[in-house]
Amino acid sequence: MPTSPMPTAPVVLQSSYIVGIAFIAALGGYLFGFDFAVISGALPFLRPQFALTAWWEGFLTGSLALGCMVGCLIAGQLADRYGRRPGLLLAAGIFAFSSLGMAFAQGFQMFVAARFVAGIGVGMASMLSPLYIAEVSPAHVRGRNVAINQLTIVIGILITNLVNYFLADMGPDAWRWMFGLGAVPAGLFLLGVLWLPESPRWLAQVGQRARAEAVLRKMGNAAFVETTLAGLEPAPANGAQPSFRDVLDRSVRPAVVVGVALAVFQQFCGINVVFNYTSTIFAAVGADLNRQLLETVGIGVVNLGFTLIAMFLVDRLGRRPLLLFGSLGLAVLYLVLAFLLQHHAAPGLVSVVVLAAIGTYGLSLAPVTWVVISEIFPTRIRGVASSVATVALWAAYFVLVFTFPILAQAMGTYGPFYLYAGICLLGFLFVRTRVKETKGQTLEQLEDTFARH
Repeated sequence: MPTSPMPTAPVVLQSSYIVGIAFIAALGGYLFGFDFAVISGALPFLRPQFALTAWWEGFLTGSLALGCMVGCLIAGQLADRYGRRPGLLLAAGIFAFSSLGMAFAQGFQMFVAARFVAGIGVGMASMLSPLYIAEVSPAHVRGRNVAINQLTIVIGILITNLVNYFLADMGPDAWRWMFGLGAVPAGLFLLGVLWLPESPRWLAQVGQRARAEAVLRKMGNAAFVETTLAGLEPAPANGAQPSFRDVLDRSVRPAVVVGVALAVFQQFCGINVVFNYTSTIFAAVGADLNRQLLETVGIGVVNLGFTLIAMFLVDRLGRRPLLLFGSLGLAVLYLVLAFLLQHHAAPGLVSVVVLAAIGTYGLSLAPVTWVVISEIFPTRIRGVASSVATVALWAAYFVLVFTFPILAQAMGTYGPFYLYAGICLLGFLFVRTRVKETKGQTLEQLEDTFARH
């Protein structure tokens, strides 16, 4: 008489511990949000301080992205060779140092150099934080947990915009306080990372399965540990470290194309012009400086609210429907915004459309792009491949923010938004034809979803 199979023990998770380490890792997103938003409030002071032309204003704003590209390249190699945690520690230290450098800058060249260094830290954190969170999160909550990184980004944007608004009355040197206060969250992030465990997936990948098991035991019961370890890749037999050449391998090319294309589209969709050049947009319809800075606060509030909604939808509706909604919604809203700016509509009406665009972005492209990039690459090259996609994102960001003042000067403030609407329509078509759904699958299962055999 055959015996019945022994029942499989249920998986029990230490959810509070998993969410806790995800939040600490996501503090890297706060640094991203800080440096992303601080420039919007500081530009009205930096223009007279450094006598900025449209060309130099774009370069000063975009210099952060140039540093981010370098940071991503460093982070990818560092993460695959030494682990995710050392990279997060280095990012926090670089950011604290550069914040003080910008605050005490005595000239344009020194300020741009410090902002470039800040970009290195932001670039490292922007790649490593979502990657780390994805690797420590169970499949059924991975989207929500990675979206925590986007949540801290928008919290950083909102708090920074509020601080900028209240510091604006300090006089022409208010911008120094705006940048210098960035050392505070950087220090908190550094202390938090000291408490984080190393990624168990990276530990298993480099052959340290005992350490990986010890980390997993803090995250769940024996059934969780056994199930997770069974799906992890062993260390490479030859001990070889991944390189950028591996990203070109035919088997991973579909995932790389999707990751890079989504990263570029998230920037070329144009929304970061709204974040970085809020004062320029509202000055075009007659708003004074106080109204311009107040609009940045409203943008931060709406962005935060819709990001919270996205966190609950990304694992329910899935990644693909949100990306489709965001790309098509932004295309329509940009056409309306361009029309209003072209005909010098009232600031209140422009504000409604701007906030609708921010909400659409916060619900879709903002969090979902980072989720997908953190998911689709094989473990053996995830650090390097994520760095390639994130470098592409920051390169696109540089092009976007560098060209906007020049385009606005040549075409009017409204002109570029017609261009961004066309790009969003192309992005909609790309998502519809090339992006596959990833919700509910483990990272190991996704290797087959995006692999070319």
